[in-house]
Amino acid sequence: MKTPRSHCPQNLILEVIGDKWSILIIRDLMINGKHYFREFLQSEEKIASNILSSRLKSLEKEGLIHKSNDPEHKQKIRYLLTQKGIDLFPILMEMARWSLKYKEVDPSDAKRAQAILNGGSNEIQSLMQEMQKDHVHNVL
Repeated sequence: MKTPRSHCPQNLILEVIGDKWSILIIRDLMINGKHYFREFLQSEEKIASNILSSRLKSLEKEGLIHKSNDPEHKQKIRYLLTQKGIDLFPILMEMARWSLKYKEVDPSDAKRAQAILNGGSNEIQSLMQEMQKDHVHNVL
């Protein structure tokens, strides 16, 4: 890890996930169930393969994701969230809350985000537990 420019808490998180692509990759892992390089490339935001590769390496270096061989296809690499990555879920939900309040959001995305937010902290905790089963436990 590189030395942070400052030790301000907001700066520290921005040094890890402060770019659009990192947040969208984490979103795809958490919400859209994506695990493979090709799946990330197919996201509607159209990330370039070189940027995707760079961000995946960075997220792995920061300990937010872990890569492993796919149990069914040994040549395929599968990306999974670590507990550190899963712990970003409430932050992404707060970002969604802000977007729903101030930005025009696609109705299908808004409905899904609003349903999670309406469930409150219990729904967020429940979804984080599901992510732990799907991601962290598969790493072991």
